[in-house]
Amino acid sequence: MKLKNFVEELQWRGMVHDVMPETETHLMEQMRAAYIGFDPTADSLHIGNLVPIMLLSFYQRCGHKPVALVGGATGMIGDPSGKSNERNFLDEKTLRHNQECVRAQLSQFLDFNSGAENQALLVNNYDWMKEFSFLDFIRDVGKHITVNYMMAKDSVKKRLTGENADGLSFTEFTYQLVQGYDFLHLYKNEGCTLQMGGSDQWGNITTGTELIRRIGGGKGYALTCPLITKSDGSKFGKSEGGNVWLDAKRTSPYKFYQYWLNTSDDDAEKYIKIFTFLDQQTIEAIVAEHKEAPHMRLLQKRLAQEVTCTVHNEEEYEKAVKASAILFGNSSADDLKELDEQTFLDVFDGVPQTEVPMAEIEAGLDIIGALAEKTGFLKSNGEARRALKENSISVNREKVTDAFSVSTSDLINNQFVLLQRGKKNYFIIKVV
Repeated sequence: MKLKNFVEELQWRGMVHDVMPETETHLMEQMRAAYIGFDPTADSLHIGNLVPIMLLSFYQRCGHKPVALVGGATGMIGDPSGKSNERNFLDEKTLRHNQECVRAQLSQFLDFNSGAENQALLVNNYDWMKEFSFLDFIRDVGKHITVNYMMAKDSVKKRLTGENADGLSFTEFTYQLVQGYDFLHLYKNEGCTLQMGGSDQWGNITTGTELIRRIGGGKGYALTCPLITKSDGSKFGKSEGGNVWLDAKRTSPYKFYQYWLNTSDDDAEKYIKIFTFLDQQTIEAIVAEHKEAPHMRLLQKRLAQEVTCTVHNEEEYEKAVKASAILFGNSSADDLKELDEQTFLDVFDGVPQTEVPMAEIEAGLDIIGALAEKTGFLKSNGEARRALKENSISVNREKVTDAFSVSTSDLINNQFVLLQRGKKNYFIIKVV
C-alpha cells in the first residue's frame, strides 16, 4: 500500500497540537507502527474516545499499522491527567470483558482481520505488567527516570498545586512510568515507534520516548491532538444524560444521531473534518453549500449521517432520520408503529404519560375518556369535547372526532398510544 502523508492529513483536519521534530519524515520513509491507549473502565467507549479512534483510523488509511492498547494495568491505577480524584480499581475479569467490548467497537473503524501488512493490532498492557514485580520495575525502569523529571510534568503539577488539590498518591505518580514502559515494550516487541494521544498526554508520551532512548537505545516519536471543545465552552461528548456512548444499549442510535444533528454551525464545521472520512474537497463543498442556506442545516445533517453510519450502520441511521421526522414532519400512524420501543421513548422523552389497563383498550376506550377522565391529559370532559370540535386532537398523528374509540389496533409496540392536541402538546397512554 502506497504511503500517504499522515501528518499533512491531520493538519488540514485541525488534529495536530504537538508533534515531535522529524516525525513526518520518519513516517514517510516506510510503514510504521503507532499506538494509542484506551481506558477499559467501561464496557463501551464514548464519543470522547472518537478522536483517538479517528487518529488510528486515519493512520491505517495512510498505509501504517495502528496498535490499540487497552490499559488493563494502567486502568487499575488511574492517570492523573485532567482528573481530580483517583479512579476505582477493577478486577481482571471485568477488564477482560471490557476489552472485548472495546475491540468490537474499534472494529467499526479499524481493519483487524484482512491479513494486510498494516492490519491493526489490539494489545493489553496487563499481559506484560502482571508478571513484573515491584522490585524488578523500580530496578529496570524506575532508575532511568529522575523524580525531578517526573515532577516537571504538567499532569503532576496540576494535581499538586490545583485549587482542590488533595495531593497525589504514589500509585498515580507512577502512572507515567508505567505508560512510558508500555511504549518501550511495544517499541521492542512490535517495532512501534510512535505514540499518539490527546494534548494532555504529552508528558506521559515523552516519558516513553525518554525510556526508549535510555533503555532501548533507539528513538521514539510523539504526536498529540488538541482536546476537543464546544464553541459555547461546554464539554464535548456530554449530553444532559451524561456521556454519549458508542454502544447502542447505552445511547440509542436516535439519541446518538440527535447529538450530532444539534451541533452549532461552528462546531459542525470543525467536527466534520475530525469525525468523518470525507476528503478535503468534499468537506469544503458541503461547508460552502451550508453557508448559502444555513437554515437547511446541511452541514449538521451530513455530519450526523457519516458518524452514525460508521459507529452503528446505515439501517440505524435511516431509522434515526425517520424518528426525527416524526416530531417535525408529517408522519403517520404507520411511521410511529415502525419505531422500536426504545426509539419511541427517546423521541418522546419527557412527554407526560399515564397507565391504562389493557382490558379497557380491548373493550374500546372512548376518546373523551382517553383525553380526560382516564388520563388527565385535558382537565375535563368539556375541554375534551371543545378540543375535538376544534379538530385539534390526534391519536397516533391522525385527526379524530368525538365518535372515535381507542382500540388494540391503535397500539404502538403493543403498549403505547400517542395523544396530541395541536402541534406540540403530547401525551402518552401506556397500556398495562
